[in-house]
Amino acid sequence: MSNETVFVKILDKEYQVACPREERAALQESAELLDERMRMIKRSGSVIGLERIAVMAALNLSHELLQAKRQPRQPELDLDKNELQRLHEKIDRSLEKFEQ
Repeated sequence: MSNETVFVKILDKEYQVACPREERAALQESAELLDERMRMIKRSGSVIGLERIAVMAALNLSHELLQAKRQPRQPELDLDKNELQRLHEKIDRSLEKFEQ
């Protein structure tokens, strides 16, 4: 895993960040989301100063992340009883062959 330098722009300021090559797209997407959130806060006029805007954006994003983690997750794999039974029988047959 080699790191590369990525340049991201947040509120018209460019930042240089090192990240693994395979994480580049995710980093850029994250920077775009942060830029969007910070611009929304800045436009609202209720928060002044780059540092305060950044902290408010971070708090909002952290809150959303925690809310998402608390929501019950949907099963990624919906197997009906027949499918489970078929898989169970296949495992049993494989174990029988192994035991012989």
